[in-house]
Amino acid sequence: MIGWEDVYKVVVAMMPLYFALILGYGSVRWWRLFTREQCDAVNSFTCFFTIPFLSFEFTARADPFKWNYLFIAADAVSKVIIVVVLGFWAKCSSKGTYSWSITSFSLCTLTNSLIVGLPLMKAMYGQLAVDMVVQSSILQGIIWQTLLLFVLEFRRTGIDYFADHTTTVSQSAPVETGNDLEIAASAGRPSFCYLMRTVWLKLGRNPNSYACIIGIAWALIANRWHIQMPSIVEGSILLMSRTATGTAMFSLGTFMALQEKLIACGPGPTVFVMVLRFIFAPATMAIGSIAVGLHGDALHIAIIQAALPQSISSFIFAKEYGLHAGVLSTAVIFGTTASLPLLIAYYAVFESVS
Repeated sequence: MIGWEDVYKVVVAMMPLYFALILGYGSVRWWRLFTREQCDAVNSFTCFFTIPFLSFEFTARADPFKWNYLFIAADAVSKVIIVVVLGFWAKCSSKGTYSWSITSFSLCTLTNSLIVGLPLMKAMYGQLAVDMVVQSSILQGIIWQTLLLFVLEFRRTGIDYFADHTTTVSQSAPVETGNDLEIAASAGRPSFCYLMRTVWLKLGRNPNSYACIIGIAWALIANRWHIQMPSIVEGSILLMSRTATGTAMFSLGTFMALQEKLIACGPGPTVFVMVLRFIFAPATMAIGSIAVGLHGDALHIAIIQAALPQSISSFIFAKEYGLHAGVLSTAVIFGTTASLPLLIAYYAVFESVS
């Protein structure tokens, strides 16, 4: 049962995030310490250095031999449902686009499981919840984040191709507006092989695409043969990984300061974000969990962890790739604030029907 002490622990874990965010906001809006170009450099540093080290460090500490494979199957089923629904929406709806499908996938799949999820879920369901949240975070890094990076690179490669071959596209389809590649069809489409080759080369230079894979490979070796990581290597990794969350929130603060409005997107997109994050994502997880036979506390944990607030790294990627960064910033800021009462409400409902 959740007590006030448990709520306090979650608040304590969340408040430093807003401290870093306020510092980032103030350094640009109030103190004029950074230019726009310098803010972009901070975001790139976070994207390509600190976040990969955090992903590796967290994944390398896992024990894959003790995972709950029913939960992993449920997670896979839920993500397949999300992809099918978003693909159908993009294909059949007049409001659906390829770019918005990418953003919606990010909103539905990437959660802040470590900072908010671990203390809150431990207070709710104990060690079982901690183990499942850790598994979810690792799967997120290995599979779903890598898939997101792939489609973001695919999209940007296509846009770069059209921009290089026609001046019309570069003027009519700026990256940040989220216009689809179909706008540029008249310029001639690149071959699929060209796109794939270029995308894989770019992903090969992006440490986010393989940090978790290397981490899980080390975890398998270390737990199978009981090998300890050398202290020099571990210390070097920790030095970088511990800066990831702070620099990510700082970058989010600088992004907010560079916008004309404090909240980058309007009420309509904000509601859309909240529905995807706190209703649609846990609903698909409920379907996937029931389909594979999860029940009891494991079922409740699976659903609640799917409703955790938006991952900070999702904003970093959105800004780096120029796709709906304002929407993702709103998801992180308001989602993190609103998540505590919503998650407790989910827990209360499950407890009342148990």
